[in-house]
Amino acid sequence: MLEKTRSENVLVLALNRPEVNALTSEVLSALAEALEEARKDPGVRALVLTGKGRAFSAGQDLKEFGDQAPDYEAHLRKYNRVVEALVYLDKPTVAALNGAAAGAGLSLALACDFRLASEEASLTTAFSRIGLVPDSGMTFFLPRLVGYAKALELILLSPRLSAREALELGLVHRVVAPERLLEEALGLAHTLAQGPTRAFALAKKALLESHRLSLEEALALEAVLQGEAGQSLDHQEGVRAFLEKRPPRFTGR
Repeated sequence: MLEKTRSENVLVLALNRPEVNALTSEVLSALAEALEEARKDPGVRALVLTGKGRAFSAGQDLKEFGDQAPDYEAHLRKYNRVVEALVYLDKPTVAALNGAAAGAGLSLALACDFRLASEEASLTTAFSRIGLVPDSGMTFFLPRLVGYAKALELILLSPRLSAREALELGLVHRVVAPERLLEEALGLAHTLAQGPTRAFALAKKALLESHRLSLEEALALEAVLQGEAGQSLDHQEGVRAFLEKRPPRFTGR
């Protein structure tokens, strides 16, 4: 269902359900718990989210509801918990798209800080195909990545994008050979984990807030966050390393 492994200070979470890694209440609960554990564990400095088999995630498992009309508003609280945990995690996150990412599965990938895609991956919004609106943060992330007009096209027409097409649109950061995907994702995660992860978290907060702030408010927030970063041990280490002309040894504190 969800495999958890460690590579030094990087936690790897791999969806592992038969065929397409469809999401269920059980999977979402396991993801939420794993993300909460990662948040509390100082030994985890970065996180990789990926899938086993031929898909990253096909989104919601519609079979979970059986013949009952689903209460989507209540069910989405389970997704929202995971999305918020990913977005507000104070450690860098990397999605490694090993295969298809569709619907809420794509939303989870968009909630991560970085997205690497296998050449065999595909991305599709999928919701309109079953008469639903985007959820799990897709309406927040997609227009910020590709603009309103392209987001509307992707949502209403729901084309299936190849990894290269997704790269051209800015939905993924890098496309790699399938056999090198996890290696590349771990390499990026390890690089991030060696950085000033506290400053990374504060920078993410500033960017998230910037969309709703005036210039004056953004400047004020930057000053507050810079004050916090300036008190960190990582800032002290960064200054010492600069003066001593050596690579910094950041600890995330």
